Amino acid sequence: MKILLLTHKFSPDVGGIESISEMLADSFVAAHHEIRVVTWSEGVSSISFNYPIIRKPNVLELIRQHQWADVVFENNICLRLSWPAALLSKKSLVGLQTWISDTNPKLALSYLLKKAWLKRAKAVVACSKAIQQGCWPAAFVVGNPYQHNVFKILPDICRTDNFVFVGRLVSDKGADLAIEAFGKFIQDQNLTSAILNIVGDGPKIKALQKQVEVARLQDNVRFLGLLRGLDLVKCLNQHRYILVPSKWKEPFGIVALEGMACGCIPIVADSGGLPDAVGFGGVLFESGNAGSLAATMLRLAKDKPQQCILKEQAANHLFDFSSTKISKQYLSLFESII
Repeated sequence: MKILLLTHKFSPDVGGIESISEMLADSFVAAHHEIRVVTWSEGVSSISFNYPIIRKPNVLELIRQHQWADVVFENNICLRLSWPAALLSKKSLVGLQTWISDTNPKLALSYLLKKAWLKRAKAVVACSKAIQQGCWPAAFVVGNPYQHNVFKILPDICRTDNFVFVGRLVSDKGADLAIEAFGKFIQDQNLTSAILNIVGDGPKIKALQKQVEVARLQDNVRFLGLLRGLDLVKCLNQHRYILVPSKWKEPFGIVALEGMACGCIPIVADSGGLPDAVGFGGVLFESGNAGSLAATMLRLAKDKPQQCILKEQAANHLFDFSSTKISKQYLSLFESII
């Protein structure tokens, strides 16, 4: 099967959709299919790929690539790359990785075009039940894969720290909520040795550092900066719990899976795609509620049997989100539409 994968961004750019596109493309090749990736991302990746990557294509190149394909796969809607599919009557599968919103009047035309494009597609895939229900109820639900060859338990590392937050330091990600809840956790338990590590960078870092100072948590909350690859894996392996307190409705929440794969128990907001991301391997708290988060942290920390159950559930859950398992679901859908 000849699969044309369209993605706004790709390596060397870094991000969630970039990683998902790369994992799926690699898995399709491993399953002996022909793959070509078309993207707007420029530059030269440090990674060597087993398939061609067409960057910033002109109109003729776009048409030529679509002519080659048996099926066109848009990993998130990208109309400026995918329009030749309609011109050439190509079978398309569109993956929805984020929300489609009609709340901004300035984006009304874009919203209508995207809705029309989804109607044309032979199949639509949503990355979570929340995206399916909120954007396209007829979509198939296929979760996002995590890098199972990277994120894993390292048995030689001891779990010396309690909680970790991993994410961009912006308002939506809720690092301030994690700090507030952690302060309540320490106060309730009088655990002066407890640690919360903040992994990431962003425009809110100074405000978060000030919040820690005002709460007198300087000895308990540490800012570790941006970590990637093995450094991030080692860091996650040092913790018992990963906090994902996003204030906005995450479409999925791959960071929860990555933490789970490294042996952390995820404590996540009960909104968006996060419940799908953790399944029965994590626990939920009321989104945006620091008191609920603190109470959940306290309850879980005291409940050793529940911790064991969650870790047992995590193994099966993680298998369902390996790149091999997820790619097979996509390939089955491709075969059904061509």
